[in-house]
Amino acid sequence: MHVFATFLGGMAFEAVAPSGHRIVLDADVSAGGKDLGPRPMELVLLGLAGCTGMDVVSILSKRRAPFSSYSIEVEAERSATHPRVFTALVVHHQLTGPGLSPSDVELAIRLSATKYCSVSAMLNCTAEIVHKYTLRDEATGETVSRIVEVQPPRESHG
Repeated sequence: MHVFATFLGGMAFEAVAPSGHRIVLDADVSAGGKDLGPRPMELVLLGLAGCTGMDVVSILSKRRAPFSSYSIEVEAERSATHPRVFTALVVHHQLTGPGLSPSDVELAIRLSATKYCSVSAMLNCTAEIVHKYTLRDEATGETVSRIVEVQPPRESHG
């Protein structure tokens, strides 16, 4: 994989992904930027949300577990000292579906966290990651919220 970033001035860069998609990254005004785009660490969190979300969608689809809406919220804490890595993350999956099974949702989240999501695997090296979900059944209106017990591997992926 190969990415390319070009300096635009101030603190801004235009980055080009291997897929050809472009994004501007910048710092906020207090750090010398012009707030032209997301911060690099914000992109890491967005990458985590997208990576685990794609895994969960794929797994639920293979299990024929239908859902009508799905969103992911990631809360993060960072170290007070540089390099200010993430130290704690809460990944909250919120799904709505007709008769969607909590066991299917938990399995999908667990497989993403322990086997498939490479972003999660990298972040797990510096941060404790808690996965939880809220599931609302469209048919009954019943809501279930749980923390998913995950034992991710703590090994080098090098």
